[in-house]
Amino acid sequence: MQALVFEPFSGASGDMIIASLIGLGADQSIIKETMESVADVSVSVNHTKKHGISSINVDVVTRKEHEHSKTYYEIIDIIKSSHLPENIKNDALDIFSIMADAESSIHNQYLEDLHFHEIGQMDAIADVVGACTAIHEFNFDKIYCTPITTGGGFVKSEHGILPVPVPATLEILKTGSMVFQQGNISNELLTPTGAAILSHFSQPVDSYPQSKIKQIGYGSGDMDIDKQPNVLRTSISEIDDALIQDSVEVLETNVDDVTGQVLGNLVDELLSSGAKDVTITPATMKKGRPGNMIHVVSEPIDTSKLARKIITETGSLGVRVVPVRHRLTAKRYIKNLKIKINNEYHNVSIKIARDTNGSLLNISAEYDDCKKIADYTGIAVKDVIRTAEETAKTNIKDI
Repeated sequence: MQALVFEPFSGASGDMIIASLIGLGADQSIIKETMESVADVSVSVNHTKKHGISSINVDVVTRKEHEHSKTYYEIIDIIKSSHLPENIKNDALDIFSIMADAESSIHNQYLEDLHFHEIGQMDAIADVVGACTAIHEFNFDKIYCTPITTGGGFVKSEHGILPVPVPATLEILKTGSMVFQQGNISNELLTPTGAAILSHFSQPVDSYPQSKIKQIGYGSGDMDIDKQPNVLRTSISEIDDALIQDSVEVLETNVDDVTGQVLGNLVDELLSSGAKDVTITPATMKKGRPGNMIHVVSEPIDTSKLARKIITETGSLGVRVVPVRHRLTAKRYIKNLKIKINNEYHNVSIKIARDTNGSLLNISAEYDDCKKIADYTGIAVKDVIRTAEETAKTNIKDI
């Protein structure tokens, strides 16, 4: 599977996104021509360096007679009346809809009354159309975005002094469930346009997916930052898509003087609170005391909740968190199956695992169901399990 990965460690804007994609090989002449055809702007593409990193810079200049901002519906009319390909036109309309919904929510205005300011300029229209054109130059199976650095402090706007991220940008990040952090730069690194483009096209991930990188591009912003290069890095990666990839964190702590009953209850409490897996391993503690090591696999969003549960239930004074790890999993589902034992039919649940291509990886019978059948028939549970799994394999096309 070919994937595009955005790494906005210095934020993102429309022109940075376009520039980084040109750095990956998107046809700059097609992008430039498309941007200038839909908005009255002049576009130039140049090579530059940020902290020694060679990168592409896209400069969009609006003609003075078009410097006034437009309403949301004026922008919609411009895009709809253009000669853009339908896929680019639809993506551009969706991106402006994301920004309009954010502005409408922030200012408590109906869309028909909404008047864009910074994002209603001709250069913003050109940026959105240019980014859509650049992405459609490729044929990506997936698009990912690692955590976005938004910047901090305050910035001047048409509405006065606003905190960074500005309210519209923050609303877009919330709606798109994008992962972000402010970082240590007191400037606006992420624009509403950049946030909307990334939100529309990409799936947020906590870290770079496990993959083989094929190509890298850098798009520079206009701002110079002392602490870090003001560039957006993008890359084309080859990802093994036969298994499902997600991100997890691992919680660990050592405990002693905790009874088996308490630990057994803890396992149930953690699993019911969202833990992916819980393992408790006997360990020898300092001074030879017997104890246990608790391991919990968790989604990053549940880490704090589960750590608190461990501390509350065991009296531990702290929980170690192993940073985000990628996990590869099979697609799993459960089907009900009738099996014949002693001329009687019994229901048993079968767990089936496949990769994303549909290839069968594993079949396993639900133990509790098999145990009930074993108790009823007097047959050993291992034989019931074997019968259930063999029946499932024979009839796999029907279940």
